[in-house]
Amino acid sequence: MENNTINGIHHITAIAGNAKRNHDFYTKTLGLRMVKKTVNFDDPETYHLYYGDKQGTPGTILTFFPWEGISAGRRGARQATEIGYSVPEGSLDFWLNRFEKHNVIYNKPAEKFGEQYLTFLDPDGLKLELIVSKSLDNRLPWETDEIKAENATKGFHNITITTNKIQPTADILTNVFGYKLLEQHVNRYRFVTDAVDNANIVDLVEVAGEVAGHVAGGSVHHVAFRVKNDEILMQYREKIAALGLHITEKIDRNYFYSLYFREPGGVLFEIATDNPGFAVDETVEELGTHLKLPAQYEEYRASLETTLPKLN
Repeated sequence: MENNTINGIHHITAIAGNAKRNHDFYTKTLGLRMVKKTVNFDDPETYHLYYGDKQGTPGTILTFFPWEGISAGRRGARQATEIGYSVPEGSLDFWLNRFEKHNVIYNKPAEKFGEQYLTFLDPDGLKLELIVSKSLDNRLPWETDEIKAENATKGFHNITITTNKIQPTADILTNVFGYKLLEQHVNRYRFVTDAVDNANIVDLVEVAGEVAGHVAGGSVHHVAFRVKNDEILMQYREKIAALGLHITEKIDRNYFYSLYFREPGGVLFEIATDNPGFAVDETVEELGTHLKLPAQYEEYRASLETTLPKLN
């Protein structure tokens, strides 16, 4: 990992409907660890659920705002449309059988950029892919009773963004974030950073006539890119503001510090720090087992514990 660069994907945040259904799918069917159970800072009667590996390592973290009864989103342009997870070679048969057993909607395996992948939908229609990476992925997966290391997801492989015109987004990736165009197949362009070995790929799919998508249930809300610390975070703030793009002030998210801006192709990007990490208020062993509230909501704990849906 390099110190003063964008170090690939930090986390990806999406929108769900029913919280318990979301929790069961990601912890049981997919076998991710619940890393943090907290609330939406802007809407404390809604959870913010974090899933990932044992430590909650950046590059493994998928988070959700579950809003009960939200309408379904629609995939389209100006959106992050597919989330790719890295899985071990030889594991796709395991996942096909598992998806059959658990009534998960999936497509038969296919190949792109010389990598086998399996597309599936979560219960809200969020589109995900399990990808057998052609580059070495030594990340240690979280294991469950049913999903062992030889099949388990290792964290993100890539994120796919659908856009009407790739150039404005590509310019941010290459000129600001330090990505390079690695390969292209038809209208899919693969950008990669060599600052990290994994969770370092952004695919841009250019579809000139595609209607803009609608972000709601089963949609990616934003994509967060990773930096080492606050100092580097603020250097990126200057770079992005200098381009004339609106970017927020630094926001304390308890587990990382964030900036948000909408890239020219329409997708909400976040830049997030590695510090302080998820073990700041729970031990690594206990991650995800308690309801953690930002200080401003602690006085409402009793009522929130009653209002928030039960997950177990």
